[in-house]
Amino acid sequence: MSSPDPQVRAARNPSDPNPAEPAGEPDSVRAAETPPSVVPLRDGSPSAGSRGPVVAVTGAAAGVGAQLTERLAASEEIKQVVAIDERRGDCAQAQWHILDVRDPAIAEKLRGVDVVVHLALDLDLETDAAARTAYNVRGTQTVLTAAAAAGVHRVVLCTSAMVYGALSDNELPLSEDAELRATAEATGVGDLLEIERLARRAPRAHPGLNVTVVRPAILVGGTDTALTRYFESPRLLVVAGSRPVWQFCHVDDLCSALEYAVVEKVEGELAVGCDGWLEQEEVEELSGIRRMELPSTVALGAAARLHRIGLTPSPAGDLAYTMYPWVVSVSRLHDAGWRPQWTNEEVLAELLEEVAGRRTVAGRRLGRKDATAAGAAGATVALLGTAALVRRARKARRRL
Repeated sequence: MSSPDPQVRAARNPSDPNPAEPAGEPDSVRAAETPPSVVPLRDGSPSAGSRGPVVAVTGAAAGVGAQLTERLAASEEIKQVVAIDERRGDCAQAQWHILDVRDPAIAEKLRGVDVVVHLALDLDLETDAAARTAYNVRGTQTVLTAAAAAGVHRVVLCTSAMVYGALSDNELPLSEDAELRATAEATGVGDLLEIERLARRAPRAHPGLNVTVVRPAILVGGTDTALTRYFESPRLLVVAGSRPVWQFCHVDDLCSALEYAVVEKVEGELAVGCDGWLEQEEVEELSGIRRMELPSTVALGAAARLHRIGLTPSPAGDLAYTMYPWVVSVSRLHDAGWRPQWTNEEVLAELLEEVAGRRTVAGRRLGRKDATAAGAAGATVALLGTAALVRRARKARRRL
């Protein structure tokens, strides 16, 4: 998954002229149902008769998409990599196409492709929610429809284990077949749930199209999410009465799992992450960051109000994923012979190195002046105090 560059996001039209229409298909994509053409290899020879699949990666210029593109381009099991993004990336071995994944012209670019890995998702905390949904859902729908029109036989989608939901009665670990009980209250989760729905619908709408869905645990390695920002705080917020447990997934392991799906060593709906999990007490001991425990009414109420008045980018729904377990089994990958190269302890250590020097309070990243002037702990008190003032002001208005 990739969060587009700010310049790329700004260039998009927030009011998408083609809003997400899960039940329909773009006419121009449907009209593109012609036999796939031959895609040239790295050495210029035709792909017909050569060994290994031709793989297209969307969101290939940055993030997980860039890392996967490099990995597949270096693999002897892959015939050719077609890279698709809104700007050109660094992988010189890939065949690049520059376009928005919502453009129905993508069907033409997918002719001759065997497998599509769709990683062009915008999960940036700072993106307008409506624009993010328009991009994520419409983009996935267009890619699935275009892939079927172009004769692609497999599409690999990447969502998140967050779709299972973080609930107090979750089993440890959750089976990959567990019901998806998440709600749309956390950042981007509504989009991911809609993508999951599109994935299940696609094989019925397009017979012959195989769709594999990969659901990583907390992704670490150049990522910026509400869950990675949790470790930028001066204190680890713990809601009284909750039981946080932590399972991570390094981007290296996600890419290796995606490669397994590309070469058809595994298929269906599968989770990916480190083996096992860490209890909150273990996380605090390993990180050296002390907890700040608050009653649930205070923590959830403050989070909701701060988000509502625009002080923090994270909605209150994000807090549930730091309160209750959503650890997943990775049995399908294990059965296929895959093993994670990273442990939870190692990924946490890398995450702490990545966030060193950053200061985030209630999901809002502080600039250097903020952190220096007030101190991170002081900023925490200030933000919680703001929530209290908002509450008092509302009570005062009701009394008038």
